[in-house]
Formats: sequence, structure tokens, C-alpha cells
Amino acid sequence: MAKNITPRSKDYSQWYQDIVKEASLAEHSPVRGSMVIKPTGYALWENMRDALDKMFKDTGHENAYFPLFIPKSFLSKEANHVEGFAKECAVVTHSRLVSTEDGVDVDPDSKLEEELIVRPTSETIIWDTYRGWIQSYRDLPILVNQWANVVRWEMRTRLFLRTMEFLWQEGHTAHATEGEAVAETKQMLEVYRTFAEEFMAMPVITGVKTESERFAGAVETYCIEALMQDGKALQAGTSHFLGQNFAKAFDCTFQDRDGKLKHVWATSWGVSTRLIGGLIMTHSDDDGLIIPPRIAPWQVVIVPIYRKDDEREAVVAYAEELKNELKLAGIRVKVDARDQYKPGWKFAQHEAEGVPVRLAVGPRDVENQKAECVRRDTREKQLLERSAVVTSVSALLEIMQQELLSAARERMQANTHEADSYDAFKTILDEKGGFIYAHWDGTAETEARIKEETKATIRCIPLSGDKTPGNCMVTGKPSAQKVLFARAY
Repeated sequence: MAKNITPRSKDYSQWYQDIVKEASLAEHSPVRGSMVIKPTGYALWENMRDALDKMFKDTGHENAYFPLFIPKSFLSKEANHVEGFAKECAVVTHSRLVSTEDGVDVDPDSKLEEELIVRPTSETIIWDTYRGWIQSYRDLPILVNQWANVVRWEMRTRLFLRTMEFLWQEGHTAHATEGEAVAETKQMLEVYRTFAEEFMAMPVITGVKTESERFAGAVETYCIEALMQDGKALQAGTSHFLGQNFAKAFDCTFQDRDGKLKHVWATSWGVSTRLIGGLIMTHSDDDGLIIPPRIAPWQVVIVPIYRKDDEREAVVAYAEELKNELKLAGIRVKVDARDQYKPGWKFAQHEAEGVPVRLAVGPRDVENQKAECVRRDTREKQLLERSAVVTSVSALLEIMQQELLSAARERMQANTHEADSYDAFKTILDEKGGFIYAHWDGTAETEARIKEETKATIRCIPLSGDKTPGNCMVTGKPSAQKVLFARAY
């Protein structure tokens, strides 16, 4: 157990904050609610971004960029959208500052004719733009994604999980038919599920949000829901079928093959740096971060060990040779040859930062052409022949990737329950937590009551699994199928 990391069993919230700090992922900025993402944290985001970006492009999408600032009037054009984001918007009212005796102040003469909103999401500015791009069915579909930052004014923040400004991607697509838009929405949900499980080793449940949990302005919101080690859920990604709501709000029409003028069908979908918070709480332990190898900034670190100065050159040269061999095999690897730190300190740091595999080499290893190999998750050690280092480490990284997913999936299954009565539901929630499948009568009133009385929400109406009808655990009224409940971040 790392001395600077609070045990999960003692204080889970503090453990999370300690992991972020000790793994050097991020820190609070001078602006309350915002964060500085440090190089290690940003490298992790870059690997996640690059993997997702390839998946987007493999499904036919292109990247573009849209303005940070949105005219205030745009948000008022779609009623549900403005209602959903009105309390989270940062507003720009003036365009310049003036010098004063105390420093600077807002120039009262620079008041804007129309205030600008710092984007909380980009549907409005994008659909105003698409209106100029689309005239005919020949202009469709538009399959565009944007990598950007957004601002949502949050009062209670936590690094990565909920911050006032965060990084994300937001896909915005336009289609000629409802069927094409629905298919796109489901396709991107599957992209997110695949990424979460195959890259993050984080199992998820796919489903549809209830009306009260739906994205503001959407007809349907699809989601992936993950379960953290403390038994709370995390919404890890969403894909929205927007119908024709935004097309109608911005008068975005096209001439169809039959010559008739029709409104476009739309989708939007996104994931954010919140995924880093999900990764931390899915895999990490009381010694620090654990990262699945496929998205680890460094997959392997090599630590040279020597006691005498005259040993340094040969040991470091040997470490560099191993690095080059691993690098040629496509493995992200570095040598930590810093003289100002002892090997034990380096081991602890790389463990806290979640580097999947550590190789240690000393004078005897140089002589015998070997290397000590330690995997981060289980701490298993093995002595490798130099000739086997590349093949052994490559195989080990893949084994770790699969075993992390298996362990997380087993933990999720062990913490997934069913409740046939409201009393049983509340008992499970308080004593065990986790996911709970239970019948719900489909009304907003019952949903709100459950949330108020238990702090649990309907995470989704699952797309797969048991579809057997029954009776609501609260009211006894008919229920089409069990839905997924949990307390959540």
C-alpha cells in the first residue's frame, strides 16, 4: 500500500483524489471547478482519443471544428435544449478590459449587442451551419465529429468526473431518413461499447435513457453504463437520436429524390475526459493507478540498477538496447535512467502511475543477458532471457488487457442484483450497492419518488437481457421489463 494513498476501504473519495495526484494525472487550477491536465493524464487522453478517432474514421466520419462561442439567441430556438442547459451556461457580455488604478476592469462601452454563450455543447451552432451546407439529398449524409472543450457551470466538481470545463468529442450527423439516423445512433453506441470494453477493459451495459434522463432536445438517448469498484454507476458515453427537432428549429431542409422539401434527421454523440475517472475507479488499487496496456501512455518502463559509477554505462546501454528492441515491436517503452532517484523510488512512482510492465536490469543481468519483469496488476515477477524479452512482454501485455476486462466483468456480475419488492430494493442498495434490476411502471412520478427516497436513478432501460414483463416494485402497476437502477456519479 502506498503511503500517500488512502485505502479504498477507509475513504473511497479521498482514495480517488490521491490516485489522481500520485499518478500525476491532473490538479486543480486557479479557476474553481477547472483542472490542469498534466502530461501523464493528457498522454492517457491522447491514446484514448486516437483509438476512438480511428474508430470514427473507420465508420466514415470526418473531423471538423466549430466556434467556441454561440449567439445567445441560438439556444432559445430549441425549447427543450435551452431548458436543459440554461443553468449551466457561461455568458460573455463584454469584449474588452480597460486599465484602472487597481489593475483592469470591464470596459462598460464594450457591451455586446448580443451575449455569447461559451459552448456547453454544439448542436445549435452546428445546425445553423448545416443549414448552409444542405440543399439536396445529394448533400447527405453529413458525418462529422469535433474534438473540443466545453463549459458547463458546475457547483460541485471532482477532477475528471465533473469539472466546469472538460475535453470531449461530439459527433453531429445529418441524414435523409429517420431509419438512417436511428441506425447511426445505434452504430455509435456500439463504437463506444467496443472502445470501453476492448481498450479500457471496462465492461458496460447498453440501454436507453428514460424521458426524464434524456438529453435536452433528443427523441431518444442511448447510453453505456459502467459500474465502479464502490458500487456506483458511471454514465460513460451517450448517443442521441435527435429526430428533426434541431432541423426544424434552424429550418434545415433538403429536396428529396421525389422533389419534396423535407427536414433533415439528426444525431449527436459524445464521450469526454470523464472516461479517465471511470478508468481509475474500474481498475486501480491502493498502490496507485492501473491502466489497461492498450491505452497506457507507457506500456513498459526499464529501470537500470547499479551501485558503482563504473557499472552505469554498461547497464544503461543494455537497457537502451532492450528499449530499442521493444520499440521496434510497436511497444511504448522508456528507460528511467535518472541518477537523482534510487531504484526503489522509481519503482513506487511507476507503480503509482500505472505503467503495466516494469523491467529491471543490473550488472548481473547484463552479464547473463536477462531482465527481471514485473506486471503492475498482480505484481508477478519472472526472469526473462534477453532473447525472449520482446515476445514475452508482448504476450504479457495482451494477457493483462484480457485479464483486466475479465476481472472487471466478474466484479460487475458479482455486484449486479435483482429486486422484486421496494423493501428488497432499498436493502440491497444500502447494504450492497451495485446495479439492481427491478420492474418500474414507466411513469415519471414513480421514477422521481425512487430517486428522492433512495438517491438511486434509472441508469437505462437495457437493450438486451430479460424482457419478461411484471409489476412495478413500488406501485404494483404493469411493467414492460426490468430496468437498471443504481446510485451514480
